[in-house]
Amino acid sequence: MQKIIEITDLEMPELEIYTRYTENQLRTYYEPRGGIFIAESPKVVERALDAGIRPLSFLMEKKHVQGEAKELIVRCPDTPVYTAEPEVLAGLTGFPMTRGMLAAMVRPEIPSVEEICRGARRIAVLANIENPTNAGAVFRSAAALGIDGVIFTGDCTDPLYRRSIRVSMGTVFQLPWTILKGKKTEDLIELLHANGFSTAALALTQDSISIDDPVLKKEEKLAIILGNEGDGLPEQVMKESDYTVLIPMFHGVDSLNAAAAAAIAFWELR
Repeated sequence: MQKIIEITDLEMPELEIYTRYTENQLRTYYEPRGGIFIAESPKVVERALDAGIRPLSFLMEKKHVQGEAKELIVRCPDTPVYTAEPEVLAGLTGFPMTRGMLAAMVRPEIPSVEEICRGARRIAVLANIENPTNAGAVFRSAAALGIDGVIFTGDCTDPLYRRSIRVSMGTVFQLPWTILKGKKTEDLIELLHANGFSTAALALTQDSISIDDPVLKKEEKLAIILGNEGDGLPEQVMKESDYTVLIPMFHGVDSLNAAAAAAIAFWELR
């Protein structure tokens, strides 16, 4: 039976996960067992459900109950659906819900680095990418351009932050990924080599080769490593990588946004 609950009180405790918890607090909501995250828009929620992720509740505009979210609600008959008119929801969340729907969902268990590498030919490694928008955009490009999996270093932004998920258009639920925990970014190369991957670090160094160098496409298994938006990659990562790779540029431009560079690299090295 569907649990459609009209919001009459903005102080309902069931709504606190949408209104009072920060994203970091949501990550530890069920400690020590894990946390939850917020997904936004019917399309993103659909992709999360398709990936087997369990919803705790939905929050949506009334029109979506029999509209865009109807099939999602039918798929989750035991999940409470909190609903109200747009102006009420704006007062509740503090911003207009332009996509009309939020869902609180249980964070999935993530695979190991070894599981990500197993059977893959091209993986992306994000090292200290701090901007959730960049992380989401990189993920969307990775999914669209044939990357088999994504590894985040522990100092990256959370791939399940709401903005990351939204910018990725839910592809974060379609491509396997993991977080490198308990290791330094500098330990990356040894770990990737141990799993059979050659490594290509995107970096502007004197010994960098062009991204269209044929030697790169000959690599059976290649990890493409992207660094921080401002500082790039640690010196040791560049030193120990099998290749440092640059994207030729013109008109005096010396670098690209991390998301733009990733899209070019994924296409060229696929």
